[in-house]
Amino acid sequence: MTSITTLAVVGHPIGHSLSPVLHRAAYQALGLDWKYEAVDVQPGELTNFIDSADVTLRGLSVTMPHKTAALEIADHFDLIAEQTQSVNTLMFDYSSGLRVTHGFNTDVSGIVHACHDVGVQSARHVAVVGSGATASSAVVGAAELGAEHVSVIARTPQNAFKLEQVGQRAGVSVSVTPLSQIQTVSPVDLAISTLPGEVEQSLNQLSRVPHAALLDVAYSPWPSRRGTEWASLGGEVISGLRMLAHQALIQVRIFVLGNPFEKLPNEETVKTAMFEAVSL
Repeated sequence: MTSITTLAVVGHPIGHSLSPVLHRAAYQALGLDWKYEAVDVQPGELTNFIDSADVTLRGLSVTMPHKTAALEIADHFDLIAEQTQSVNTLMFDYSSGLRVTHGFNTDVSGIVHACHDVGVQSARHVAVVGSGATASSAVVGAAELGAEHVSVIARTPQNAFKLEQVGQRAGVSVSVTPLSQIQTVSPVDLAISTLPGEVEQSLNQLSRVPHAALLDVAYSPWPSRRGTEWASLGGEVISGLRMLAHQALIQVRIFVLGNPFEKLPNEETVKTAMFEAVSL
């Protein structure tokens, strides 16, 4: 009897996650009888969780607060994970008789494609709000959109200076501004908020060019207060759910084919099923 393949999204908290909805839709569309669950893993417990799993566990989607720990766990990781120092996808290979762990970052691709969906093909000056692991992906995403400069706006600036090094690796200049001085940042044509959904931080004082876009990575609750405020001033607002769906599609490629760049069989059908599952 063949053991069923299992996958999971791990984080804390995790109850709000729509990753199971997205992934289950993908595997159903692919005709794969794979199991995908959401598992609450406490901070510092990711290694123990993985060590307690059996060989049916093919991979994990990794969300906060485990993205840095996932990088440390990975035996090998891709270039984007190296640039960002953040891993949101782990795939396990048992072919050698031992577990070999591969780490990937699909958040950057999710950010870029979410922006492309609403016509944001490029941006010169990008503000990244927040200083955590997702902020490092936002900096690299800004670089891929052609940014000349990224202004990181952080409640705790000393936690954000590491993002200057992320920018150096990605080829974009980065400066750090305290959130209390947000009004001093030069006008931006794209803002990426990586703040948790429960943090109701207004971005009204951020100077922006007309019709500048905001990608709010948080999607629960939606619409977010900052997104509603941004739209009321004439800006384009991009839901983090769109980013989540795009990065999940790359994760499915990794879990099914082992390659983030190789397209799935009938990928457009799979993508449509995933997006429809979360009403995009």
